[in-house]
Amino acid sequence: MEAEDTERTTMRVMALEAPGQALQAQSWPVPEPGIGQLRLRVRACAVCRTDLHVVDGELPDPVLPIIPGHEIVGVVDRVGEGCQRYRPGDRVGVPWLGHTCGTCDHCRAGRENLCDQARFTGYQLQGGYAEYAIADERFCFPIPAAYTDAGAAPLLCAGLIGHRSLSMAGDDARRLGIYGFGAAAHIVAQVARHQERDLYAFTRPGDQKAQAFARALGACWAGPSDRLPPKPLDAAIIFAPVGDLVPQALRAVRKGGRVVCGGIHMSDIPSFPYAWLWGERSLCSVANLTRADGEAFMALAPEVPVRTEVVEYPLDQANQALDDLRGGRLQGAAVLIP
Repeated sequence: MEAEDTERTTMRVMALEAPGQALQAQSWPVPEPGIGQLRLRVRACAVCRTDLHVVDGELPDPVLPIIPGHEIVGVVDRVGEGCQRYRPGDRVGVPWLGHTCGTCDHCRAGRENLCDQARFTGYQLQGGYAEYAIADERFCFPIPAAYTDAGAAPLLCAGLIGHRSLSMAGDDARRLGIYGFGAAAHIVAQVARHQERDLYAFTRPGDQKAQAFARALGACWAGPSDRLPPKPLDAAIIFAPVGDLVPQALRAVRKGGRVVCGGIHMSDIPSFPYAWLWGERSLCSVANLTRADGEAFMALAPEVPVRTEVVEYPLDQANQALDDLRGGRLQGAAVLIP
């Protein structure tokens, strides 16, 4: 079967032709890896809210047509000239960050996530809603053996961005609030509990199912996002792309507390009284990830151990998976299986 797969010349993909449109099932040529690139047979690709922002036109100027998907688990099928880290048969993961310049001030300072020349998988680089994918081997991570293909896929963005968000909340944030209990939150919750933090979960008002899910993952309190927690928080992470939550979270943290916005896109933040920010509270965002984040989290995940809850969809049901995410009908993460 391995040899037969390598002889294929076409592959099935789900491609975006224009923002705001449904993805189209198409047949594309199987790509060839260039210098320093890997070709992967995609085993699983998780569906991220960032994919939804690309498809819905909330992130500007994607390369079109684009194959979305940046939480890719695949097996190396072919290596390009100059590849040294991986060989055919290795299982690797491909994240959102797919290329950086390596020479700018940000890159040299270890903050390649802020590189102005960065390129991103499923946005400027073809992604994983496909049977094959190409990736720069320098930006791929080995997948821990303890995880299935589908179980590992959400680690590559929900896990990585969630872990970076948790780090930015601060090691001293013992009472931690999470707004928006989706794919990233259900991973971060497990890490937070592993670190013996008290977890407070905020969901859409009336979403009893998500609140029960949060309690099952160790939250000491779960309630609607329009309520204050029973105790002031040391820090809060906002994963929901809802600007209205920023003032709510600022009200929920103590003096000196921090609010971290963990998404790449958020609706406009409304005005709010300065008193809610005063008291040396701070507000910051998380932008992308670094390769160091990936290496650290992939080592940490099996130690916790992080267990992902996934809902699998065939590749040709990508639009349904996106719609279920858009409508808040998922518990955990959607994963496409080619």
